[in-house]
Amino acid sequence: MDLGRGLRQALAKITGAMVVDEKAVKELCTQLQRVLISNDVNVKLVFELTKRIEKRALDEKLLAGLSVREHVVKVVYDELVALMGEKYEPKMSPHKVLLLGLYGSGKTTSAGKLAAFYKQRGLSVGLVAADVDRPAAYEQLEQVAKKAGAKFYGINGEKDVGKVLKHCLPLCKEDIVIVDSSGRSAFEGELVEQLKLINSVFAPDEKYLVINADIGQVAGRQAQEFHDAVGLSGVIITKMDGSGKGGGALSAVAVSGAKVAFIGVGEKQGDLEIFDAKKFVGRLLGFPDFGALLEKIKSVADEKQLQEDMGDKFTIKVFYEQLKAAKKMGPLGSVFSMMGMADMPADVVKQSEGKLKKYECIIASMTPKEREDALLVKKEKGRMERIAKGAGVKVEDVRELLVQFEKMSSMINQFKKNRGFRKKMEKMMKGANVDMTKFGM
Repeated sequence: MDLGRGLRQALAKITGAMVVDEKAVKELCTQLQRVLISNDVNVKLVFELTKRIEKRALDEKLLAGLSVREHVVKVVYDELVALMGEKYEPKMSPHKVLLLGLYGSGKTTSAGKLAAFYKQRGLSVGLVAADVDRPAAYEQLEQVAKKAGAKFYGINGEKDVGKVLKHCLPLCKEDIVIVDSSGRSAFEGELVEQLKLINSVFAPDEKYLVINADIGQVAGRQAQEFHDAVGLSGVIITKMDGSGKGGGALSAVAVSGAKVAFIGVGEKQGDLEIFDAKKFVGRLLGFPDFGALLEKIKSVADEKQLQEDMGDKFTIKVFYEQLKAAKKMGPLGSVFSMMGMADMPADVVKQSEGKLKKYECIIASMTPKEREDALLVKKEKGRMERIAKGAGVKVEDVRELLVQFEKMSSMINQFKKNRGFRKKMEKMMKGANVDMTKFGM
């Protein structure tokens, strides 16, 4: 199962549950265990993680403005961020970079991506071909450098890495100098000696190990081995866009003590991102900016004006205020995720966002009296035509808004009159931070 989809489905169960109690939290932790272990995250780490999630979810005091569901989601988010590591801050001043890695890790391709990364930020870049073992390594790096707009240095056919460095390094005048070193099919003594020589002659400021996400938990051992040999400042994990073991690789590297510096998220040279655990986990859970979303939810929940404007009667004006409150919570995709509808089809989300904007324009074109009394609009076609023209929509769109408003109004009236229905709804809304008094109830 895809890591992101699996995590979102697990959270969707608890955000959509009637009651969030100890049983629901335990079931969530069991589901999280299945998802993480199936995505090659270390079993011991997984059980330690879910133990912390269960304890915090049940014992911690809720933050002001958060429902029980939102609290549980936040705990999961916080713990996954801690598991995946910290945000990396790459140097943006002139410095020297050494790339290390075994065969098949994507080291040379990453050299081009890194060169493009610095070029886009206004720094000049030079690439040095110090892989003297792999056939065609010189030609490949030369092409990569040309594509990235970087200067290229090397000695074609030379097998002595010491001679290559002695010749090329004095020629490098660029802000960023990146040396692409040799790899091996496995970590071995000959590779270590060669890397120690490069490290001594080149004296890099940054040493990045390049690892393919497909190796999963093995990434931790590799990071430890290379770190013990020459010392690492960070790890670049490639193929994060297509690997089912990306979570295992990330967590293993973080536990090893090494920092994930960059992640490769595609084949193009621009597909290299500075690693930020908060943003990464946010995307996995369906919240591109989780922290900002929580803040918006709390701010909307705390708004006094919204409550004051509601009154006892559900009107188009009240409906309008609810639309504006929904907009403040951010993109609908994120809001749907928080509501337990994490994988809502993109076309549905897009259509919903489009309708919200359209409804807002229509209501904004109404007079204050029309917002208080929908019958005025419904009875007079001339009013509909005027409103549609002012909003830049069709008359049919105005009718659709009225139909939706009437459906909501009917549901609210039923809620007020039917005690059984009211109790059922209150039970569903309890813990979801939905205050039905805002609708005049």
